[in-house]
Amino acid sequence: MAATQRRIDTDRILLYQAQKFSSFARITVDGRVVNDPNIILSAGSELVYHRLPWKEPDVPYLLEVLYEDDDLIALNKPSGLQVLPGGLFQQRTVLNQLQWRASKQSSSLSSQASHPVPVHRLGRGTSGILLCAKTKLAKTCIAGYFADKTSVIDADSTVMELSQRKILKIYRALVPGIVDEDKVIIKQPIGIVRYPGVAKGLYVASPSGKPALSKVDVLERDVQRNCTLVQVEIQSGRPHQIRIHLAFLGHPLLGDPLYVAGGQPKSFDFEFADGTFAQDGGYERPVNPVPGDCGYYLHAYQLFLSHPTTNEVIKITAPLPSVLKTREEGREVDKSVGSERIRGIQIDSLP
Repeated sequence: MAATQRRIDTDRILLYQAQKFSSFARITVDGRVVNDPNIILSAGSELVYHRLPWKEPDVPYLLEVLYEDDDLIALNKPSGLQVLPGGLFQQRTVLNQLQWRASKQSSSLSSQASHPVPVHRLGRGTSGILLCAKTKLAKTCIAGYFADKTSVIDADSTVMELSQRKILKIYRALVPGIVDEDKVIIKQPIGIVRYPGVAKGLYVASPSGKPALSKVDVLERDVQRNCTLVQVEIQSGRPHQIRIHLAFLGHPLLGDPLYVAGGQPKSFDFEFADGTFAQDGGYERPVNPVPGDCGYYLHAYQLFLSHPTTNEVIKITAPLPSVLKTREEGREVDKSVGSERIRGIQIDSLP
């Protein structure tokens, strides 16, 4: 009886809190809509909270196709577009755009249509190449490439040549300050700590974390603007690895709202902007930065890949944002990029 009473008390609290925001929520008890927060629930009653979708923030809609065949599709993801549903973004994601594109192409052969899915991470604020698999074989094969690449990292590792591995990713980044050394290899492990607003924890530089290795090459130093343009090759693929490693080096990405020198977050304080449900549907927003916040300059520039079915080495290049070009690159006009041509996927409107 005590357990039943606790359940009823919990349901009554939920009913009271949710009904306060009836303008965007609907509560049913045993299939009937209720409006009275003081309703008495019986043992075995089913209470369902129907929360209306919140209005998602605006995001870039345009995806460029850099490479595509029967097994793979490589996209040029803009900064600000989230890859998978999560947090505030449930509809306005790369995955939803891929599903929309597949539905447009399926026609009468819908049962045989491919359903591309991303096969690696790319932060919401990061732009550039996002590799997606169109078949189960390609997905399994590329997942194996990434697993093999990460598993060989140890304390004495150096960056391997392309011939020794199946996939290679190269990024461009802009950092504040002047990086003195022309080449730097960072071997700082990356672990997880508890952090407000991030349910599964935040990735940070940690001596007890998993091995990670990044190779940094300085491309240009701008003494007048006090910043350095770097190219980063990652051997492992830990979440937010480049952001953490460059911060650990003492040069967090220019504009990074989360990580500071040392590879740690700016603050661990637990604080939310509003202790009540947000008026757009109940999502509490942390005051402190979270990994999905944008503002930094990081671009997945080039990807070398051993094709999962043909074993042919494919090179894919994503156009550089002007801020991440060297002076010489900035003077070049109409330089060809990508594979054969770039095709745009334009979504007219999203939920």
